[in-house]
Amino acid sequence: MMKSHPNKKRRLFQEFKHLQKNRELLLLATPGILFELVIKYLPMIGLILAFKYFRYDQGILGSKWVGFKNFEFIFKSQDAWRIIRNTLLYNMTYIVLGTLAALVLSILLYEVSGRMVKVYQTTLFLPYFISLVLVGYITYGFLEHKSGYLNSFLSTIGLSPHKWYFETTPWLFILPVVAVWKSVGFSTLIYYAGIVGINTEYYEAAKLDGASRVQMIFRITLPLMKPLIIIVFILGLGNIFRGDFGLHYFVPNNVGANMATTDVIDTYVYRALAKLGDINSGAAVGFLQSVVGLITIVSANAAVRRIDKENALF
Repeated sequence: MMKSHPNKKRRLFQEFKHLQKNRELLLLATPGILFELVIKYLPMIGLILAFKYFRYDQGILGSKWVGFKNFEFIFKSQDAWRIIRNTLLYNMTYIVLGTLAALVLSILLYEVSGRMVKVYQTTLFLPYFISLVLVGYITYGFLEHKSGYLNSFLSTIGLSPHKWYFETTPWLFILPVVAVWKSVGFSTLIYYAGIVGINTEYYEAAKLDGASRVQMIFRITLPLMKPLIIIVFILGLGNIFRGDFGLHYFVPNNVGANMATTDVIDTYVYRALAKLGDINSGAAVGFLQSVVGLITIVSANAAVRRIDKENALF
């Protein structure tokens, strides 16, 4: 027992020396650390609302504990299966399609040389910064049933126009297209950075052996990119139970006729609790989504670790 104290002091001293040595980097990271603490971690105190019947006159700590009663809201709803199914299927679709699109674009971007690389990077990355409210208006410009671009095109080629916002099936394809267009630029830059980091000697040796570009992609690029792909995929699974509120609320224009295929947990809870003003159930649903996300990440990482330990996230 006595030996642990010197070791502990030695580790603390080493950590202090390490921080002192990298104090400039720590100073640069301070704004980001403070942002995460204030925006992400400090509000976690409110998680106890998921287990309380909150009253404003009694405050958070003084309100009555109700256990898991607030969680009954999401499971007792007659639409529970529909919104959970939509959330899981849409998120899996976004993850798979987004990964494939980002990989293809990053490989194509690597083949571009000169100043055009920056032009393509900016073009791909620009939609990522556009507000989903604005994306909703852009989508409306395409899908509006009277003068929308898509219906105008259908009329030009002799097909009948559609009232897209009052249909359900088309949104199974529209939402993934919009989601990939909106986010693919960010993922592309991540994978592009990974490709740039690959030692060029591998490609030079492959060229000497007569390998084609396609063979180099499947034999060099993708195998060496596998750890990065797995990490991004696992992190994406953390939000598989959390629907993109902006995408599923503003893009379908909050029209009841298409909610059978556009509604997800976040939009459903917002509509329900906006009428009731029940922040307890809202906190419960948010807590449940976080727990499921954590379980998903840990389970996916455990599966990867069992198959290939070196490529696991932790």
